[in-house]
Amino acid sequence: MTLRVILISPASGSALREVRFDDDGPLEEADLRGARAAAGTLPRASLVLTAPSTRCRLTASALGLDPRVAPELRDLDAGSWRGRTLDEVFAAEPEAVAAWLADPGAAPHGGESVTELVGRAGAWLDERSGDAGRVLAVAEPAVVRGVLVHALGLPPAAFWRLDVPPLTATELTGRAGRWNLRCGRPLTSAATPEEPTTGQP
Repeated sequence: MTLRVILISPASGSALREVRFDDDGPLEEADLRGARAAAGTLPRASLVLTAPSTRCRLTASALGLDPRVAPELRDLDAGSWRGRTLDEVFAAEPEAVAAWLADPGAAPHGGESVTELVGRAGAWLDERSGDAGRVLAVAEPAVVRGVLVHALGLPPAAFWRLDVPPLTATELTGRAGRWNLRCGRPLTSAATPEEPTTGQP
């Protein structure tokens, strides 16, 4: 059965703007304005999920969604770097940052490697094969990148070459082992012809 998976990246908060390893801080009203404007424009889905972070849950709420929390969609575990900016970590541990950026299997912070994240995100996608219709999930940008690396059979190093802007939809259509990709569609305040709000799964 063909399945459609729509991954929504959350609104941009201070952690994303500052390139800070997620400290799960709250979003401000200004951050959520775009999500509120897009409320009601997303297609209906048979399964609606959100990552457990504050920014994903607030984004889902602002979009008018009532999702189930999916721990599998949590952000990369940055271990001892959590709450610090990339610049701060690089100033203190330049060799560790260089190793982390060069080797997807490295986890000098003691948390999760990019390879492990890709495996986790890929396993979540593969498990969706038993779902029917359409799955809609508000997911961390790193998880969206991990899903894409897995779905398209890319090498883990490609993770760093993918950009997932805030409040965009990345869509996969197909089934495990054979996915078609539509990436980076911005959420808008009006439904597009391709995605009518009255659509059924």
